[in-house]
Amino acid sequence: MILISIIVALITLSQIIRIFEISNKIKNSRESDITFKDNDRQGKLLLTFGFLFIASFFLMNAKWTKSLLPISASEHGHEIDLLMNISLGLIIIVFLILQPVLFYFSYKYRGVKNRKALFITHNNKAEIIWTIIPGVVLTVLIIYGLQTWSKVMDRSNIDDALVIEVYGRQFDWTARYAGEDNFLGNANVRFISDANILGVISNDSYKSQIFNINKKINKLKNQISVEKNYIKKNQLSKRYEKMISKKLRFSTLKEKTPKDLLKAADDDLVVREIHLPVNKKIHMKFRAQDVIHSAYMPHFRVQMNCVPGMNTDFVFRPTLTTEEMRKEVKNEDFDYVLLCNKVCGGAHYNMQIKIIVESEEKFNQWISGQTKFALSYLN
Repeated sequence: MILISIIVALITLSQIIRIFEISNKIKNSRESDITFKDNDRQGKLLLTFGFLFIASFFLMNAKWTKSLLPISASEHGHEIDLLMNISLGLIIIVFLILQPVLFYFSYKYRGVKNRKALFITHNNKAEIIWTIIPGVVLTVLIIYGLQTWSKVMDRSNIDDALVIEVYGRQFDWTARYAGEDNFLGNANVRFISDANILGVISNDSYKSQIFNINKKINKLKNQISVEKNYIKKNQLSKRYEKMISKKLRFSTLKEKTPKDLLKAADDDLVVREIHLPVNKKIHMKFRAQDVIHSAYMPHFRVQMNCVPGMNTDFVFRPTLTTEEMRKEVKNEDFDYVLLCNKVCGGAHYNMQIKIIVESEEKFNQWISGQTKFALSYLN
């Protein structure tokens, strides 16, 4: 029915256009001819549209402004909001001045019989004014924005910050806490396995990887020794050489990792839910396994790209617990969430992880119940 309706509408529109074409031929006039009546009609239509356009702005502003940004729940969030409000406020002021003038002038100076238009090539005074004023305003906004960003990204006093790593891959997030020593162990994508989804480099993860590789090497050795077919034997030999190279890479990565970082990895905590103590600095580090993701926490005014092969980070301080925010938004089911703000594939919408902000006492109770990375290899 929808398709039929669209087809009928298109046919109707084409017939109306055809009627106008025939009418112009009967009147012996061209389609491109513009009359003073046309100018008057278009001027009035533009004025009407201008009124409706401005009215729709106020209606949408009243309906959707509250949905523009959620309540800020971080220390730096208020500065980000102030910067946005100033920028948006200036844009709205200019919009409300220029748009009504534009539509009014389109009506006032429409083509009227016996009125001649002035031909003005340029006006130096006007051009200087409309160049200097926006230039000064934009310069002030840019300087203010850079100062705000520099303040937000300040790293001068983060020694006492809680260190957490957020790892993105298609299509989920995993978090890693630095443990009691507050130092994260090294990680590398080559160390990723079923038991080590973040590729954390430690003595135990190295032993586990080498054990599995040795099993495969020994199996390939046996297969090569009994294989009679030359082609298959050659294929097995190539796989054997690859496994030897892989073993060497693992050994090199382990040897290049400082001993203190190998030990630091032992008490790391790998979790699927993020807990944060309220009013404590959080040093959040980001990595990605496959494609570019973007860690986005709208209530904390935090967004940082997660790029494969490099580390990024952000420092912030949450100021409202989950329970306090539930009261603020009057929603008992509310939860903070970390989303992906880059379209990273077909299941991009699945990339979210729950964040719980709580008192330091509750946070300590939760973290004490998590399994240390080293203990995960005991089984």
